[in-house]
Amino acid sequence: MNVSRFCAAPLAALVLAVSASAFAHDPSEKVTVLQDEMLKNVPGQKAMMIEVDYKPGQSSIAHKHDGTAMAYVLSGAVTSQVKGGEAKTYKAGEFWYEPAGSEHLVSKNASSTQPAKLLVFMVLAPDQKVLTPLEH
Repeated sequence: MNVSRFCAAPLAALVLAVSASAFAHDPSEKVTVLQDEMLKNVPGQKAMMIEVDYKPGQSSIAHKHDGTAMAYVLSGAVTSQVKGGEAKTYKAGEFWYEPAGSEHLVSKNASSTQPAKLLVFMVLAPDQKVLTPLEH
């Protein structure tokens, strides 16, 4: 067992939790960075795993991601729409893909009574933004 890695884990979790607040758009939306790692086999790129918790009826602002994103619904149902496509509701166990630079027009909890949870995996360069709000 690597003791130094084990001892560093709580500190890393705290740093990631604090940095996750930079991704929050609405005080009721909870965003948690689960992992943020440089990719050794893809120089200049990193992978991120992010969990998004939506309260009933809660939605994200319209935005785009500089990196490639893949989303998986862990629980509940999430309605998503990327520019050029139709809005679609995904239930727990379903997933979708967003190419880098896609404009994510709709991302919301499909239910007004039940929470929803989304797992997002992203690949991007360290200097790229995870999320950029779209101008109205």
